[in-house]
Amino acid sequence: MPARVHAILVVRPHGRGPTDLHLSRTLRALAAQTRRADALTVVLCGPDETLKKLASESGAEAVIVAGRGTGFAEALRLASRRITGDAVWLLAQDTAPAPDALARLTGALETAPSVALAAPKLVSWDDPSRIVSLGVTLTHTGRTVGLADGELDQGQHDASEDVLGSDIRGVLVRAQVWNALAGIDQGLAGADEGLDLGIRARLAGGRVALTPSALVAVAGDGVAGTPAGRSAGARGRRLYAARKAELHRRLAYAPAPVVLLHWLTLLPLALWRTLGHLVAKTPGRIGPEWAASFSVLVSFAAVVRARRTIRRNRTASWLSLAQLRIGRRDLRERLEDEADAAAAPREDLRFVSGGGAWVVLGALATSALSFSALLAWPVLGGGGLAPLRSGVVALWTDAAYGPRALGWDTVGPADPFASVVALVGSLSPLAPSRAIVILWLLALPLAALGGWFAATRVTERSVLRCAAAFAWAVAPPFLAALIEGRPTAVILHLALPWLIYTAAAARRSWSSAGLASIILVVVLACAPSLAPALIVLWLVAIVLAVSMRRGRGAGRIAWLMIPAVAIFLPLGWYHLTTGDPLAILADPGRPLALSGNPDGLLPKVLFAFGYPSTDGVGWTQFLGEDGRAWWVAAFTAPVVLLALLAPVVGRLLPASVALVAAVLGVATAALGSGVALTAGMSGPVSIWPGSALSLAWAGLILAAVTGLDGFRRVDALVPVAASVVIAFLAVGAVPALTAVVRGDSALQDGPSSTLPAYVQTAGSEGERDGEQTATLVLTVQADAAYSASVVWGASETLGGQTTLQSTRPELTAGDRELAHVTADLVSTVTGDVVAQLGRHGIAYVLLEQAPRESDRARAARLGAQNLLNQRADLVSVGQTARGVLWGVKGTIAERTVDDASGPTSVRVALLQLGVIAVALLLAVPTRASLRAGRRHPRIIGERDVLAERSAS
Repeated sequence: MPARVHAILVVRPHGRGPTDLHLSRTLRALAAQTRRADALTVVLCGPDETLKKLASESGAEAVIVAGRGTGFAEALRLASRRITGDAVWLLAQDTAPAPDALARLTGALETAPSVALAAPKLVSWDDPSRIVSLGVTLTHTGRTVGLADGELDQGQHDASEDVLGSDIRGVLVRAQVWNALAGIDQGLAGADEGLDLGIRARLAGGRVALTPSALVAVAGDGVAGTPAGRSAGARGRRLYAARKAELHRRLAYAPAPVVLLHWLTLLPLALWRTLGHLVAKTPGRIGPEWAASFSVLVSFAAVVRARRTIRRNRTASWLSLAQLRIGRRDLRERLEDEADAAAAPREDLRFVSGGGAWVVLGALATSALSFSALLAWPVLGGGGLAPLRSGVVALWTDAAYGPRALGWDTVGPADPFASVVALVGSLSPLAPSRAIVILWLLALPLAALGGWFAATRVTERSVLRCAAAFAWAVAPPFLAALIEGRPTAVILHLALPWLIYTAAAARRSWSSAGLASIILVVVLACAPSLAPALIVLWLVAIVLAVSMRRGRGAGRIAWLMIPAVAIFLPLGWYHLTTGDPLAILADPGRPLALSGNPDGLLPKVLFAFGYPSTDGVGWTQFLGEDGRAWWVAAFTAPVVLLALLAPVVGRLLPASVALVAAVLGVATAALGSGVALTAGMSGPVSIWPGSALSLAWAGLILAAVTGLDGFRRVDALVPVAASVVIAFLAVGAVPALTAVVRGDSALQDGPSSTLPAYVQTAGSEGERDGEQTATLVLTVQADAAYSASVVWGASETLGGQTTLQSTRPELTAGDRELAHVTADLVSTVTGDVVAQLGRHGIAYVLLEQAPRESDRARAARLGAQNLLNQRADLVSVGQTARGVLWGVKGTIAERTVDDASGPTSVRVALLQLGVIAVALLLAVPTRASLRAGRRHPRIIGERDVLAERSAS
């Protein structure tokens, strides 16, 4: 047995736990040892009179006061100068040994002279049956693995002896080995200190022996070991310490020829691991990863010292450590066992058995009957619809920063909706316009599918899920968007339930957060006017996470807005610099006026019942009446009534949040319907309220379902109430679902191009570059005024629409130039105005003929046609389906712009693509994320004991 044992106790005041109470227990435990330490040195890391008094009364031979930032390794180095015994016992303020702990540890050193370190069994401070640490080993890549961390102590590891290393707390080290190895390596930042000490001792010819019978209770808030705590800061410090220790050990242990290579690859490796963290849904590790890499990069002197110490004392081969490492198979089995133990069974979705599949099939059959005419249409037209570009590359070109496809000289960022159009069109690369037709045909079943999944977040009852799916598929704003030809509103309505489904679980899953952030971009791209309401809901979610979950998951919720901000930043900056920041909230796509009469109080009342207009979504046309269909509110009244009762009869929190969403949606619709941010050919166009009402309808449905789900005592009423809701909504949807068959919808068999076919043919045959040349389109208004627009390419397209032009607060120099050109063309046959068109890249002039025109408009059109025919510098192509077309004689210059958009477009694209790439990496599920998801219930708000225990 060693003649003398010198204990070193390191204390750090003002820790996260009660330092004085922990220190008092540790000192009492030392005094109660059956084999007491021969000498005790206390190192106080920071001045504290209470702790200094406790240390002085403990009988310590010295109390050393060091700086507050002194780490465990440095504190031990300061006390090592006073070591007089044959063994050193390493303790901290929160390491309380059992009465026989030191006796058993010294016994381990006595029985085997080859033992350099004796490691105790560390148990929980409050629960001695829970193992904190009992031996540490390494993987083949250098990752640290605890051999028994967190296990319930049933004596299963009491026969273990030799290990590669251990936790540093409570370790008894021979003084000769301690001095030869120069104590703990200070380059480890507090992690893996016992492991590194054990490896260096083994290389010096010693062994690390476990002493499971020696128990030491640890609280985890002392100076020794990695930082404890459940806060984000403490977790970050733990990750930083662990990663820095791993990188430092890699450089310290590597063969000399590859040390420099390892050092040079620190930052590239950090970048590679950053991608891995995103894929693995652990973005919280990215910051510590880079911090640790930079720290080791500039701490090469510490690596040199560590390598010198190893080289000076090494007598054994590195191969001798191989048998104590953990193999791949053992590691995989250990991880799978841990994951299976933590996983909890989750009930099946019951999509087929619960009726969800039948609702979707019924919606598909209804769509086939209601929109059967669309099956023969290659392009969908009417309302706000327009053809798509003919190629995938052209689709995404419209979505990039640069010259816009409309306007005399419009240059700037694309509307985010252009990216949505490009994405939809890319699903049918051979005929992109056909994708919109298919979208319309599948809109009803897709809406039902999304509504069903959104309902799984608030109820397990199949009948309520089916009712929610049906209600979402026949929502009044959705049906209005379908029959009026509003693609932005249709896509919004289809995306909104998936945003609810993913965002509701964003707090507990990075996969859900990543996917929700992408869907949020789509939602805001289709309806930017929803941004204020969604920001309020986002802030509510953060507040709930902070107040109810102590901030856990708040970072995931905060991420939701980052991709949307990145995507909208260029457009927002453009509108801010032009002095019209509210223009970012304008509806994208082709400006389309509101249907019905938007004036008065009645439209605002109908907003609360989900109706975006006073025509009752086709009821006035269905009945052949004029006026306002105020009575249609009765069809949606059951949903509204159940939603208002939900906080009383259902779960308070989800019902209240759903009602807040409904109120925000109605308020946005009421305010937006009176704000005109865009201008069409017929004048100002207000924000369409139907987009906001989709959000309101989602809140009403979820609140109603939550309320019905609360009828636990009267279960028989639930299917009755659901049947009443379905019946009322089904009757209310009849006019909209029969509008196409009756010819009362705005949908029509759209042309493949809004310009004459000659323009497209000339471009495809190479006579003139169809994408780089433009057509000047002249339209005569009812009052004989002329409106002019410039369309670049073979057609005006849906993705080519831009709010940069439709929301301009005042005329630009290009607008004035276009006005002068138009005036010259329709008023005189002299001048060089046509040559000016050629220099600007305009190859054609089209004088449109409206289907219905006033006498004044007809006279003005024929007069302009006569003047244009007399121009020698215009070649008459002739009458077309779109109007009379002329070609510009001479050379047509390629499109030129004054803005240096090349470098700007590249920077903007890289920024946006980078953020979306991060979101996609987070969204892609992994086995680990799927397994983690099964630990939580689908219903948001239900308490999950297993998940809470796992998180702690």
